[in-house]
Amino acid sequence: MHIDRELDTRGLNCPLPILKAKKALADMASGETLKVVATDSGSTRDFQAFAKQTGNELIHQETLGEEYIHVMRRR
Repeated sequence: MHIDRELDTRGLNCPLPILKAKKALADMASGETLKVVATDSGSTRDFQAFAKQTGNELIHQETLGEEYIHVMRRR
């Protein structure tokens, strides 16, 4: 999977991972992908809701140990 930009939000709690992702996506071109690495266990549902609200596509989510990986495509 091609990733255009990666964002490290380890150690940050809600709503900071979403706010940082929103800012990063605003600076990206349509169709580009953003990978967000988080440690907040609530980030999985937060990113699902964020994708529905904004129209950006959540194309991948996974949990690796205590890290939560989210990949979004800019609308």
